[in-house]
Amino acid sequence: MEEINELMQERLKKLERLRGMGIEPYGVPFDVKDTASGIFQRYGDRRGEEFEDERIDCTVAGRIIALRSFGKATFAHIQDGTGKIQVYFRKDVLGDKYDILKNIDIGDIIGVSGRLFRTKTNELTIEVHDFTLLCKSLRPLPEKWHGLRDIETRYRQRYLDLIVNPGVREVFLKRSRLIKAIRDFFDERGFLEVETPMMQPIPGGATARPFKTHHNALGIDLYLRIAPELYLKRLLVGGFERIYEINRNFRNEGISTRHNPEFTMLEFYIAYVDYRYLMDLTEELLVHLCKEVNGDTRVPYGDAGDVIDFSPPWPRLTMKEAMAREGVDEGVFEDREKALEFVINNGIDVDRNASHGKIIDEIFKERVEPKLIQPTFIMDYPVELSPLARRKKEEPGLVERFELFIGAREIANAFSELNDPIDQRERFLRQVEARQMGDEEAGYMDEDFIRALEHGMPPAAGEGVGIDRLVMILTNSPSIRDVILFPQLRPERRMD
Repeated sequence: MEEINELMQERLKKLERLRGMGIEPYGVPFDVKDTASGIFQRYGDRRGEEFEDERIDCTVAGRIIALRSFGKATFAHIQDGTGKIQVYFRKDVLGDKYDILKNIDIGDIIGVSGRLFRTKTNELTIEVHDFTLLCKSLRPLPEKWHGLRDIETRYRQRYLDLIVNPGVREVFLKRSRLIKAIRDFFDERGFLEVETPMMQPIPGGATARPFKTHHNALGIDLYLRIAPELYLKRLLVGGFERIYEINRNFRNEGISTRHNPEFTMLEFYIAYVDYRYLMDLTEELLVHLCKEVNGDTRVPYGDAGDVIDFSPPWPRLTMKEAMAREGVDEGVFEDREKALEFVINNGIDVDRNASHGKIIDEIFKERVEPKLIQPTFIMDYPVELSPLARRKKEEPGLVERFELFIGAREIANAFSELNDPIDQRERFLRQVEARQMGDEEAGYMDEDFIRALEHGMPPAAGEGVGIDRLVMILTNSPSIRDVILFPQLRPERRMD
């Protein structure tokens, strides 16, 4: 800290000297005409002599990330939002203005204009004919531009992470392309993008503990939404037959490499289809996204050179079949006591008072989920785990639901929607009972949603896709914090 303070003091002195020279170090506009990547795209193939035959002028702005002075000549690299390019200052070209460079540091933002040429080492470079200081940096970049590697600092000071780690910038560029590709996919198929409330009087659509707030003017408590599902299904009742939403959900849960309290979801609903239709559509969607974001259906996975292959078709297994493959007897589905005995004998941590479906789910998470690396659909879940899904006619204890697993992570959750208002009311009541028994993640009774179903909702299927986890897969990122610009962190400890 003492060393940083000394460096900052030196930069503050430079700031005063610049002002003494009549130079405004903050807030000066600059007419940017070119970008680093654009220059390389247009002129990167040209030889040095071609720049002598044809003068090419350009104007760029960016942050200085390298600076080397040789007396009457100075080389620097500046980085803009598209990449970096070398610039060359000469005393005999700039005259007295060259002396300003004595007060310029790595981290400062400048604008330059000049002509392109190639150096003796063949690097495409701008010979600066004029430059403007746009922002004086008072803090030095970390480790003198050797990179920022401390995980906590990277997440907490994402602005530095983006400056000094080019790979991080690429992750978030891919994330942006992914979301655009999602919109293009659904728009081209006749879907309507909608927005539903993020503050709700009754949190619903998932089993999770909500965040609670208070609206002063109305004098009521509200909840940050845990899912948009119940509002989107109200729109099915209203006659919108193909809808989707990309927005934030909030769940008052722990923080881990796979969980952030605030996260981004895609949810979409289609009238007159069932969950099997969505499996085909999901394969089509993810193959499209892989090609748009990475240009290939194969993406790296982990550090050992493994690959996830999105080429369809993907395996489709019932929950029973997947568990049987890992040595779990089918009897755990038939009898709660057998399921409880299995978790006790295998050291699986489950509340002894948990429902039969919850016990089965914990067995699945422990024995099966870690093995699901390649894209795999797991179908037909216990009804207790799926209070909004339609029952299977041939097996009423199960519902028409699937989850998509990739890289041992749940990426998507989908089901044929329950549109029977009588059955839905009964399931809500069981959720209310579970909440009264202490289950803070159990759902609430939503009388208005029941009223909507009583008006009639067409047969439909809906799906939620975790955008953050999907970006993790497509960028081979080990933590959800690597794909969220500003992840939730514990309060920063300060040394007083």
